[in-house]
Amino acid sequence: MSPVSVNEVVHGIPVEPASMRSAMARFATGVIVLSVGGENIHGMTANAFTSVSLEPPKILCCVAHSAVMHKAITSVHGFGVSILGAGQEPVARHFADKARPLGPEQFHGFGFEPGARTGAPLLHGAVGWLECELSEAYDSGDHSIFIGDVVHAATAQDSAGLLFFNGGFRQLGAAPE
Repeated sequence: MSPVSVNEVVHGIPVEPASMRSAMARFATGVIVLSVGGENIHGMTANAFTSVSLEPPKILCCVAHSAVMHKAITSVHGFGVSILGAGQEPVARHFADKARPLGPEQFHGFGFEPGARTGAPLLHGAVGWLECELSEAYDSGDHSIFIGDVVHAATAQDSAGLLFFNGGFRQLGAAPE
């Protein structure tokens, strides 16, 4: 098969959702579980997540308007982030499963601690944790871009990470010393 010119593919041709999904699948991302605490406790696997600023510390995550997490974040204005470790693929799959129970039951069998600042569940075994206060939200297409002011951050010692690439989970080894 001969290489395809980028201009042949995208110039003047509307991008179909399947093409967009296929192209974005080639972008390796970390895997997180977003969480909110309180009476509407909820968790959701996500990979549309990144750092925005170090000074002041800010992150962003993108959540579909139709997701339970969308209403949860907008109602409590704060959330937690558990950055998943290499051995946490079952955790990622669980919190991505739309058939899982809602409320506190979805956390049954998963160790966590409520964040000191937000009360959001921070999952045991993660390689990093953030607690954020919602500072900005922007609607874009079928998602909202939530920007959080990081009010607490912590990391695990020398841990390997979980990645998502080309439609599947991958493991990244621990960083060299």
